[in-house]
Amino acid sequence: MLRWTITFIILAIIAGIFGFGGIAAGAASIAKILFFIFIILFIISLITGRKKI
Repeated sequence: MLRWTITFIILAIIAGIFGFGGIAAGAASIAKILFFIFIILFIISLITGRKKI
């Protein structure tokens, strides 16, 4: 999921450089949503990680 976030961030930067404002804003918002989902899932996995018996 982090790979998709990085992909959309790079797409947003490239679209912003070439002046495609709508595409850049869309890709940046998708990257932001995916990043927060990744952070939430990472925190959940840290809390509920493997417990050694």
